[in-house]
Amino acid sequence: MSAPSTARRAIGAVLVTTLALGTGAALTVSLARPQVLGAVAASTSTSTSATLLSVTAPGPSGTWTSGRARPGLTKPPAGDERFRIGSVTKTFVATTILQLVDEGRVDLDAPVETYLPGTVPGGAAITVRQVLNHTSGLYDYMKGEGWSTNRWRGAARLTAYTPDELLAEAFRHAPYFPPGTDFRYSNTNYVVAGRLVGAVTGRPYADVVRHRILEPLALHGTTFPGDDPGLLEPAVHATTTLDDGETVDVTEQNVSLDWAAGEMVSTAGDLQTFFDALLGGDLISDESLAEMRTTVPMGMGFHYGLGLERFDLPCGGSLWGHGGQLLGYVTYAYRRDDGRGLTLLLASGTGDGFVPFAAAATAAYCLT
Repeated sequence: MSAPSTARRAIGAVLVTTLALGTGAALTVSLARPQVLGAVAASTSTSTSATLLSVTAPGPSGTWTSGRARPGLTKPPAGDERFRIGSVTKTFVATTILQLVDEGRVDLDAPVETYLPGTVPGGAAITVRQVLNHTSGLYDYMKGEGWSTNRWRGAARLTAYTPDELLAEAFRHAPYFPPGTDFRYSNTNYVVAGRLVGAVTGRPYADVVRHRILEPLALHGTTFPGDDPGLLEPAVHATTTLDDGETVDVTEQNVSLDWAAGEMVSTAGDLQTFFDALLGGDLISDESLAEMRTTVPMGMGFHYGLGLERFDLPCGGSLWGHGGQLLGYVTYAYRRDDGRGLTLLLASGTGDGFVPFAAAATAAYCLT
């Protein structure tokens, strides 16, 4: 039997057993947990150019990969490559704002108008908290034609944007709903958040995050590309297939279109270090961490806090972290409160990668 077929059977066993046992039940299957985790990574080989799955202790740990770090070559991913993490950037930005809250420089329940006067239409009625948990109602500028890094934009993928241009596009549209009355994920919120960090500190948000988080944690593989479309090596490269069947390389992108909503590059190891520090209480106070973990429902088992997502496991318990997606790269980076972490990268795939993530989470956390 081929490896992909074996992998699919292993994943199927995990998911079917999960459904059969129901929430709160532990799973016992004949395959060892590392074997199942390897099978999850291998199962994506026909739908991605590369997969990287890393799980940390306690419990069986390791890194499992499939595919090639660069499409067309023979070298498989080693596990330490850089990749684009998309919206996982939001957790870094939110953490920085919570640090400013701890210092008394930002009030979560103050209007954004307090810190960004005249910047956000209706900003006197939108709180910092509502910006961070996507209950502000602000229109998502990425919904406009040509404004999303999740879609192929041809030569325009190398175009540079300013945060003011992103906000101008967002504010051409009416809000989705009055502030605080509903939840809708909007990248505009984190462009506002990035601007807020700059306004309060007097420094570009990327410099502030670098100084407060990246340098103290020695996250040497984590960067802010800015206007640079390149990806520092070693890196996982990615492609996409266009409607006419042509396959194009999407590794190089000017992600200033994402800015504070999703521009960052990182590694599996750096993401695990960051979430260990954040959720372990090393970056913000216990009070601020509790605020981050106060959530509103998102659907599909996810709940959103302040730049932090909760995913409820099928066997009980929860993971905390964030997902990220832009053209060619899908990332999930999560941690359970006992310190067991999971990072999954899917390169060159289609869709949001939820099924491989659910299978990986089930294997990592629900097997005995």
